[in-house]
Amino acid sequence: MTTLATLSTPVALIDLPRMQHNIQRMQQRMDSLGVRFRPHVKTSKSTPVIRAQIEAGARGITVSTLKEAEQCFADGITDILYAVGMAAHRLPQALALRKQGCDLKIITDSVASATAIADFGRAHGEVFEVWIEIDTDDHRSGIKPTEAALLDVGRALHDGGMRLGGVITHAGSSYDLNTPEALAAMAEQERAGCVHAAERLRAAGLPCDVVSVGSTPTALEARDLAGVTEVRAGVYVFFDLVMHGVGVCSKDEIALSVLTTVIGHQADKGWAIVDAGWMAMSRDRGTQKQAQDYGYGQVCTANGTVLPGYVISAANQEHGTVSFQGAADTDIVARFPLGTQLRILPNHACATGAQFPEYQAVSADGEVASWSRLHGW
Repeated sequence: MTTLATLSTPVALIDLPRMQHNIQRMQQRMDSLGVRFRPHVKTSKSTPVIRAQIEAGARGITVSTLKEAEQCFADGITDILYAVGMAAHRLPQALALRKQGCDLKIITDSVASATAIADFGRAHGEVFEVWIEIDTDDHRSGIKPTEAALLDVGRALHDGGMRLGGVITHAGSSYDLNTPEALAAMAEQERAGCVHAAERLRAAGLPCDVVSVGSTPTALEARDLAGVTEVRAGVYVFFDLVMHGVGVCSKDEIALSVLTTVIGHQADKGWAIVDAGWMAMSRDRGTQKQAQDYGYGQVCTANGTVLPGYVISAANQEHGTVSFQGAADTDIVARFPLGTQLRILPNHACATGAQFPEYQAVSADGEVASWSRLHGW
């Protein structure tokens, strides 16, 4: 039987009891709010994780790459939303999926893109289902709910022979908040803006069946989702230190970690050196702008118990520096002898997971199973 002690580090661990807890927590939240839940699988990119989400009640999935869509479709999942603005060079790949029977939805936020989709669709005898991306928080891409361009895009799709399926938004700026009140206000802003966009399309005689919103923080803190048909969220399945800083999870709910081994010391500096550098943890320093900066990750014992104050304070490609925040630990050699295994909680689960070709899924009894992870576009 494979156990933690037999693994060659660094490796990415999934704490299965924590993951299942997180899945149930989110699904129950969505059920109580009366909306469909379409998880974003870009966090795990792993079939066993996605299966667990669907078995808990998810209806359809969200992907960030068409390669994810291809793999999920090959695994028998047909209801797939590709939630990245559709680029013209990817239309043949999207067409191939739809021709095979995949119920793939794509998104756009400009007349130029909408026209390109419609022209390509007509040329190949395909009616793409397209959702319009709405900007509800000035965070990234999308059309403002009140912009004239919204109706222009809608008409370009509808009159161009495509199916205008709905509107979609993502309140990514929720990651910058850290109180329930602020998160609830952002969730309402996200809801109201997307619903308003849908109402404008309908008032103009255009179809808009789906109103899709979501981020992990707003999904967990939304008070009311009137007018919304579905919610999307992704990082909740593992959580991470950024989500802890936002205030939507405890450290004991973070299901992804990196198992690493102490390979050296700088005793005079109070450092232990581990074999998890930025190639394992990623370069993501998302907690740097939060109230608590965890460097490249929070240090825990091999069984997952948090060691308060100990972080990966610096990282090179294959070396991580473990130190105590505030003062040098003069007992670092005795505390973490050579060969000691440690778990490191990541700043950003999506980024850390992306460093590894597979996960080691750890059950409640300590048994370990390898779960493959998808890479590429």
